[in-house]
Amino acid sequence: MGTSGKLTLSTPRISVLLPCRDAEHTVEEALASLVSQTLASFEIVAVDDGSVDRTPDLLGAWARRDSRLRVMRTSPRGIVTALNTAAAEAEGEFLARMDADDIADAARLERQVTFLDTHPGVAACGTGVRYFPRRQVRDGARRYEQWINSVVLTSDIERDLFVECPIPHPTLLLRRHAFEQVGGYQDAGWPEDYDLVLRLWKAGHRLGKVPDILLEWRERPDRLSRSDIRYSEDAFRRCKVHYLERRIAGRPVVVWGAGPVGKAFARALKKARHQIIAFVDLDSRKIGQEIHGAPVIHPSAIRQYRGAYILGAVGSPEARAEIRAALRDAGFREPEECCAVA
Repeated sequence: MGTSGKLTLSTPRISVLLPCRDAEHTVEEALASLVSQTLASFEIVAVDDGSVDRTPDLLGAWARRDSRLRVMRTSPRGIVTALNTAAAEAEGEFLARMDADDIADAARLERQVTFLDTHPGVAACGTGVRYFPRRQVRDGARRYEQWINSVVLTSDIERDLFVECPIPHPTLLLRRHAFEQVGGYQDAGWPEDYDLVLRLWKAGHRLGKVPDILLEWRERPDRLSRSDIRYSEDAFRRCKVHYLERRIAGRPVVVWGAGPVGKAFARALKKARHQIIAFVDLDSRKIGQEIHGAPVIHPSAIRQYRGAYILGAVGSPEARAEIRAALRDAGFREPEECCAVA
């Protein structure tokens, strides 16, 4: 029906977009968590993206038992096409994401739609997450889990928007009109979920988060984000640099951090034709040297670069906090004049 249809009392408030491919071992657990939601007014729009296992049969069996599940089957065309196919068929005023290998808390949809109902200025929200099974969760994923569950307030989300994607995609719930305004999902050669969140932000929409853990996020070595080049560090970096233009706004850039993270961002910035006029670092061996033709300066000299946009480009959360404090003490406003990237 989409937005061209007329809303009725039977129209679901939420449409859950559920792309599936070869998910026979996990999709039933995901579906069980959805049909058990405390909110009754929702539908599940599942798109089987060319599965060659028992996924279509399992989806069909569940659809026969629960009319809230609608199933479409396509040739294998990829997650972006599958998501847009589901969105085009969705009837709800809100769109929610769910992966076929994750588990939603029973109150997830109710908590999220209540959040958006009580925050009319917020276009999209996520929730906290917990990776499982814990024995497979490595230190890097545990750090990301801890970080993502700590970035909750709208102001925190905007502040840390270019560190990592602050809204886990399987927890996303957004207003349909905002989704359609920014053009739905797009394949730009980098993560489609982060790209959507950044386009929402670029269009002026506010983002929020329900602070509680309402999704069990399955960790597995064959996840798309582990194997597809669109989810590589380089792809994430290109995505960030592309959308950083809104903040940089044509100003010259100072990169605070002359280590691997700072140098990688500098290369991406230069490729995108941004002017880098200095690097900042504490290492006395680097100060006075040049990187990509720009001098490495001591933090005490940062006030000389008023008018440039400062990027704190370090991997360590502790170093990031120190850079933020130093910039704040020097009179730079975040995010208007500086921000953190990683």
